[in-house]
Amino acid sequence: MSHVQPNVTRRTLLAVAASASAIGMIPEAFAATGALPALRPFKFIATEDQLVDLHRRVAATRWPDEENVTDDSQGVRLDTIKKLAKHWKSHNWRKVEARLNAFPQFITEIDGLDIHFIHVKSKHANALPIIITHGWPGSIIEQLKIIEPLTDPTSHGGTEADAFHVVIPSLPGYGFSGKPRQTGWNPPRIAKAWAALMERLGYNKYVAQGGDWGNAVTELMAVQQPKGLLGIHTNMAATVPAEISKALATGAPPVGLGPDEKRAWDQLVDFNQNGLGYAIEMNNRPQTLYGIADSPIGLAAWMLDHDIRSYRMIARSIDGEKEGLSPDDVLDNVTLYWLTNTAISSGRLYWDNAHHPTGGFFDPRGIKIPVAVSAFPDEIYQAPQSWAEMAYPNLIHYNRLSKGGHFAAWEQPELFTSELRASFAPLRDQI
Repeated sequence: MSHVQPNVTRRTLLAVAASASAIGMIPEAFAATGALPALRPFKFIATEDQLVDLHRRVAATRWPDEENVTDDSQGVRLDTIKKLAKHWKSHNWRKVEARLNAFPQFITEIDGLDIHFIHVKSKHANALPIIITHGWPGSIIEQLKIIEPLTDPTSHGGTEADAFHVVIPSLPGYGFSGKPRQTGWNPPRIAKAWAALMERLGYNKYVAQGGDWGNAVTELMAVQQPKGLLGIHTNMAATVPAEISKALATGAPPVGLGPDEKRAWDQLVDFNQNGLGYAIEMNNRPQTLYGIADSPIGLAAWMLDHDIRSYRMIARSIDGEKEGLSPDDVLDNVTLYWLTNTAISSGRLYWDNAHHPTGGFFDPRGIKIPVAVSAFPDEIYQAPQSWAEMAYPNLIHYNRLSKGGHFAAWEQPELFTSELRASFAPLRDQI
């Protein structure tokens, strides 16, 4: 797919516009005039050639030998990924595409880069604007299930007082957003771009939400305190105390941990020992990952192997069990990465963050504005309330959920919706 880049000639703009208009990326009026509106309506339609090529590549996969252990300690198991490949034959991308295109989508240029976003306004006049940010290996696909419950609460078990106007951007280098051609698109810069986006949309009072990279971006928005940001919600809180971080380097837990703190410690130890392979590679050498840009199965396996609890939940789903994510859910997301060729461009966010450090991923950031925390049990770690209270002095909501994991909005949309309604209820009188 093409993206209009800044500082190009009018002839190039017209050529790009004509090509993009043909697949519904921008209005025909742009192709005709060469004008660059602040907000360009967007739709995506994959070509038949793209889909045929995808399925050809899946069918032509050269499989490795089966793992020589009886568990998942060596990574994504051969039987699991072969079953997913088989399911890909019946996966209907056109259904996903239609679902995406049913929502209002736009492209706008911020800080020299095209940013894609979904923007759905509620019919309720006093709705609270919210910007929701995905992570890796996620995308806007993660949030599709919560859009209607948030914008139309009266049709989904809520009241008018629960309504949100919803903005869901694609991170730079992800999905339909532009791919940065210069370094430096790290979470602080993205946070500033998101504040600019909300201002451009006319929202002078709003809240923000995120998990994974979305949490880093959202928390840095809170640190930057742009005018109009009332508070934030996180489903992957950065609350790990300094003494815990130091102890993780040695593997010896501090004395006096409570039950919830000990469980969080055990989860962090497990992730540090068994779950960081993908992040280490993308922190250091994302461009080396040519295989996942060339092989759909390579891409799918790389994305599945994010954290062990998510992987095991997905593997159970592929085996036919009813879980938070279905095989179709997984393939919706992987196919989006494939069609947009964002396997490597998305990975560069890790490199940019590592080379422009803003502190540890789970280190408290000294946020002063209101913060709400939803602690899901199968997240990388379930943040204890004691840590959350220390990390966020203005904690307005904390809830320890009984189910759900890293992709909370995607896995448990009803619970997630309820959490957002409860979290931001105390701030609604400020809009």
